[in-house]
Amino acid sequence: MNLQSARTQLFEIIFGTQTRAGRYYDISLIIAILLSVVVVVIDSVEGFNSEFESVLWSLEWGFTLLFTAEYLLRLWISPKPLAYARSFFGVVDLLAVLPSYLALLVAGAQYLLLIRLLRVLRIFRVLKLVRYLGEANVLIRSLVQSKRKILVFFLSVGVLIVLFGALMFAIEGPEHGFTSIPISIYWAVVTLTTVGYGDISPQTPLGQAVAALVMLTGYAILAVPTGIVTAELSTEILRQRSLTRCTQCERGGHEADAEFCKFCGSELPEPLIKDNPHS
Repeated sequence: MNLQSARTQLFEIIFGTQTRAGRYYDISLIIAILLSVVVVVIDSVEGFNSEFESVLWSLEWGFTLLFTAEYLLRLWISPKPLAYARSFFGVVDLLAVLPSYLALLVAGAQYLLLIRLLRVLRIFRVLKLVRYLGEANVLIRSLVQSKRKILVFFLSVGVLIVLFGALMFAIEGPEHGFTSIPISIYWAVVTLTTVGYGDISPQTPLGQAVAALVMLTGYAILAVPTGIVTAELSTEILRQRSLTRCTQCERGGHEADAEFCKFCGSELPEPLIKDNPHS
C-alpha cells in the first residue's frame, strides 16, 4: 500500500461514516471525548484533585496528546487542509487541545477543555441526524431576521433601566443601599427581569411604589422578544415550505423532509440538506 492510498483510506475512515470502520472510529472518538470531559470535571473537585492529582494529570495529557495527534492527522489527510482548519469542526478540534498547552502559561486554563463537548456534535453524522440540522438553521435564520427588532427592544429597555435606576437613587439614596446610580441600575435590572436577589431593596413608601411599577413593567415587556422571534420563525417556516415545490403540479407548502407531494402524490425533488462527510 503506497502513501497516497493510505491517505485515501484514512480519509474515508476519519472523515466519513459510510463504512463500518468510519462509524467505529467516530463512536470511539466520541467516547474518548466524553471520558476526557469527565476527567476535567473530576479534576475540578478538590478532594479528587488532591488525592489523584498525578493520575488525573496523566489522563488529561494523554487525551490532549491523542487529540493533538488526531488533529494533525486530519490536516495531513485532508485534500484541503486550510479549508478544514477554517471549518466549524476544524476550529473546534483545535480549541479542544489548546487549553492544555495554554495552562502551562495561565493557571486554570485547563478547565476550558470542556469545549471538547462540542466535538460530540459529530454524533449527528454518525447517527444520520444531519437532516435535523436544517431545523436548527431555520431557527438561526429567524433569530438573524429579528436582530434589528430585538436590538431596538433592548435599547428601549436599557433606557427604562437607566431611568428607573436614577429615580431610585434619588428616592432611596445611599442610606438604603442605593449608594450610586450604577448600583441602582443593577437593582433595576434584577427587578425588571423578575430575578429579585433581595440584596438591595427600597425602604421608603415611594421607593416601594416605584419598585412595584418596575416589577409590573418587567412582566409586561418580557414577552416581547418571544413574540418577535415567534413571528419571524413562522415567516421562515412558510418560506422554507414554499421552496419545496412539486415538479408535476408545481404546488408548494411541503415539509422540508417530505418525499411525496401531498396534493398529487408525485415524488418530490431530493432535499437540499444532505450528509456531508467532509464536515
